[in-house]
Amino acid sequence: MGRYMVKRVLMSIPLLLVISFLTFVLINLSPLEPAEVVLQSQGVPKITEELLEQTKEELGLDKPFFIRYIHWLIDCIRLDFGESFVTGKPVWSLIGPAFLNTFKLTMVSSVIIILLSIGLGIICALKEGKFIDHSVRGISFFLTSMPPYLLASLMIWYFSVQLDLLPTSGMTSYQSYILPVTVITISYAGIYFRVVRSSMLTNLNEEYVLFGRASGLPERLITMHVLRNSLQVAVSVFCMAIPIILGSTVVIENVFAWPGLGSLSVRAILSRDFPVIQAYVLLLAAAFVVFNTISDMINAAMNPKLRNDL
Repeated sequence: MGRYMVKRVLMSIPLLLVISFLTFVLINLSPLEPAEVVLQSQGVPKITEELLEQTKEELGLDKPFFIRYIHWLIDCIRLDFGESFVTGKPVWSLIGPAFLNTFKLTMVSSVIIILLSIGLGIICALKEGKFIDHSVRGISFFLTSMPPYLLASLMIWYFSVQLDLLPTSGMTSYQSYILPVTVITISYAGIYFRVVRSSMLTNLNEEYVLFGRASGLPERLITMHVLRNSLQVAVSVFCMAIPIILGSTVVIENVFAWPGLGSLSVRAILSRDFPVIQAYVLLLAAAFVVFNTISDMINAAMNPKLRNDL
């Protein structure tokens, strides 16, 4: 298992390098000069060619493309993403706290989504075709079809405005988590529980289930075996759900004024703060690679046959 983990980690390094290169290239394809953005953010009334050249030299933008990429990559490895063009502060001092706030929101939501999806998936699979199965799937289809911003607005109107029970914005206490976590959970649990249900139904129709029942094994024991085999499929889905939620909190964070990556990225895009945008894209892409690697390791631990496929 240890050898498999080392190989899997080493395989992710080239992918991270490709992602970092593409991130750097895409930002540099912007038609707007970074030096011009810096001068505009400083309130320079008249931007001349001489001033642009001087700013490029100060930022190191006058160096060849690959030299700039290598320097930027080395700095990123040290978590030094440069300085914000707008505020002049180190990017990590801005994106670090924002990432932590978004990660807290993501992990709380992900734990609830996973537990709820597994519970609903088991119930619907064991009660296939019955009233509870149709009801849960119908309600989940209706809720997941609603845009998150609409659902968030309705919940703010009812729970915060009408009932005055929960805060509408900010991150002041544990109560601040309730509304955004609820919206994220409703948006995703209705999707992921179908994965568990489908995998459970597939395993319930396998021959080992029929053999177990014919041998007189308790139904609870058979269900546990079915659940264990079903979760091998669901593990990959749940692991990848975490970076998906991490990257899709932009709408939720802006609706609830959550001080996270989503709010920070919107401000950076509107102000063309390229270093912050680069760090944001790189962190999200790295999160997908990391959690994909983790899902492979968990699956390999659950199913030793997968270790031979690498």
